[in-house]
Amino acid sequence: MRLLRFIAGLRFLSEPRKLELYPPFFMMRIKVLEMEDDWRRMRIRLPLNTFSRNPGGIMFGGWQASLADPIAALACARVFRGYSVWTRAMTIEFHHPGSTHLELRFEMTTEQEAAIARELSARGRATPRFRYGFYREDGVCCTEITNTVAIRPRGYRRRDTRAVDLSDL
Repeated sequence: MRLLRFIAGLRFLSEPRKLELYPPFFMMRIKVLEMEDDWRRMRIRLPLNTFSRNPGGIMFGGWQASLADPIAALACARVFRGYSVWTRAMTIEFHHPGSTHLELRFEMTTEQEAAIARELSARGRATPRFRYGFYREDGVCCTEITNTVAIRPRGYRRRDTRAVDLSDL
């Protein structure tokens, strides 16, 4: 946690470079190709290499999931400052093999942003859903991501009304 705060505090680094230095992403050797409009639009290259390639020669699905997981939440945290933000749910659909370097393409549209802002104003919280994907070098979308983000007031505690006895499992 100290390393993350240290990197975040380095004012001479650009936001794309800070994301590249984020420890899990640094080990994945990602490259931010584009980050526009305060995180609302991003393109990130995920290289296919010895570490990311499965025995079949294509990109591990978990490698893709690791990069896709926090992207929507990070974007929402930048756009809707002052809230706690996290990934609530994520689904991945693999349509084609990731046989080349992959490019994650994320965009928060002005319509999505306005809808989220209205919901935050009306309810004090929002749970938007984003769809984005990984594209091969030939332009084919090989992996589709659906990511649901929880945006809650700082200090939010979910009231759990269900009692679960783990010994019954």
